[in-house]
Amino acid sequence: MKVGLEHYLLISAGLFSLGLLGVILRRNLLVMYMGLELMLNAANLALVAFSRYNKNLDGQLMVFFIITVAAAEVSVGLALIVALYRRRQSAHVEDLTSLKF
Repeated sequence: MKVGLEHYLLISAGLFSLGLLGVILRRNLLVMYMGLELMLNAANLALVAFSRYNKNLDGQLMVFFIITVAAAEVSVGLALIVALYRRRQSAHVEDLTSLKF
């Protein structure tokens, strides 16, 4: 059995759906953040699959830049979540509205 583009896209869609469910259904910021990262990686998988299918390296180059930006996003996002947890002793979305200065 040959693994084709549709198999990669099916896995990418499944990962994206799991990430979307994690963002929509959960109220914990860490779980929502992991869901966002899962959705980002699903998009990266689709880009690499299309890049391989078209025999063009543009998609893989784009994934390289996306991963670089995602690393910076993770550091800032986790710093904000840690700051919220230190201030409120909770990492729930409802606590974000009470952070007014």
